Amino acid sequence: MRYTGPKVRLSRRAGLPLTGKAVRYFEKRPYPPGEHGRKTNRRAAGDYSLRRMEKQKLRWYYDVSEKQMRRYWNLALRRPGRSGAELVSLLETRLASLMLRSGLAPSIYAARQYVTHGHVTVDGRKVNIPSYLVRPGQTVAVRPRSRSMQPFVAAAEGTYADQVTAPYLEVALEDLRFTLLARPERAQIPVLVDEQLVVEHYSR
Repeated sequence: MRYTGPKVRLSRRAGLPLTGKAVRYFEKRPYPPGEHGRKTNRRAAGDYSLRRMEKQKLRWYYDVSEKQMRRYWNLALRRPGRSGAELVSLLETRLASLMLRSGLAPSIYAARQYVTHGHVTVDGRKVNIPSYLVRPGQTVAVRPRSRSMQPFVAAAEGTYADQVTAPYLEVALEDLRFTLLARPERAQIPVLVDEQLVVEHYSR
């Protein structure tokens, strides 16, 4: 199942801020949640716990279920590159992930909502599946009838955009659209996860 509880609490469990909003809260309380959070020593965790937590971080960052993670892992195994890097690349090319990375959404959770509510098109056709894997050359845009909504007006003004655009995207925020230029390489994806530990978790 996907996690639907407080995102700041989830960030504290993961040990890193999973959303922009969680950054300032995490800086105040960088320890795990709960009564004994301050006393928890993440470094003292066993090998299994460390590997599982890296996998959980990846799941939580991209807001996917365990069943979906398994499916992406199986897809990554079939690709010719390093399995861990291929797994992260697959997760990054999800429609919801690219909505966030392009600056069209403030968080992965908002991106998922925009897609499921039918506000997004891929190559001119409405797509309401957040897990849709965007292929290089495809253009994603906000539907014309949705562009007057406040979140998209803010997006067009650059409110959610990072200072540096992902090198694998061509973004036109004022037009509320972007194009995936190439498959993301692991070095280009700013996700603070050790994917090798994820590989070891699934390979055990």
